[in-house]
Amino acid sequence: MIYAVVNQKGGVGKTTSAINIAACLAEAGNRVLLVDADPQANATSGVLKGERPRPGTPGMADVLLDGASVADVRIPTVVPGMDLVPSSADLAGAAVELVDRENRDGVMAKALAPVAAEYPYIFIDCPPSLDLVTVNALLAADRLIVPVQCEYYALEGLSRLMETIGEVRARLNPRLRVSGILMTMHDPRTRLSGEVIAEVRRHFPSQVFDTVVPRNVRVTESPSFGEPVIRYDPHCAAADAYFEVAKEVASRG
Repeated sequence: MIYAVVNQKGGVGKTTSAINIAACLAEAGNRVLLVDADPQANATSGVLKGERPRPGTPGMADVLLDGASVADVRIPTVVPGMDLVPSSADLAGAAVELVDRENRDGVMAKALAPVAAEYPYIFIDCPPSLDLVTVNALLAADRLIVPVQCEYYALEGLSRLMETIGEVRARLNPRLRVSGILMTMHDPRTRLSGEVIAEVRRHFPSQVFDTVVPRNVRVTESPSFGEPVIRYDPHCAAADAYFEVAKEVASRG
């Protein structure tokens, strides 16, 4: 099953969610592949103990633009059983360079197909935009996870994103489904945070995950140590939440 973790808005916990859900499923004994499709490469540094790949190390840009094999560019992470297709700033121009390619929307799906049988779960961390790289992820994916921050502005683009997902399903990828909308950075001390959750559940009653990920300082600390929060502090509230989310992902899959 291939999951794209997607939201065109930045700062909603997309990369954190991709890393930690993937890590939870790997900790449960599954082989997992994490694909960093964001040129910011935060998912890459977040699972390598802070050690970015050396300049020139092949990664997602080589896969999309030069036809490199995913099997050749994947590397192990700090989580046993979880491999990574790393990213770098070289990926920044991919959306432009792919425009003139034949089958430009299906490059990622074609690249992942040879390794799909090796991994029960593949997670694609998408860039915070709806560019051609994200469209490639939507065509490669079977399911989508949509992180939404518990604040007012996060609601503004959600309806449009869901409309785009529906258009992609209707025109390009009929198997695409939303696995769940994941509410992140919940602060129980504020009334607004609870109101946002209630509003999203009202509009998308069957698509919101039961689990809500709380705002937690350990989540912000863990990337600087190059570890998922479930390994950095497995007993914190956010780690507990991500384990519950992973259970929901597995059950909905």
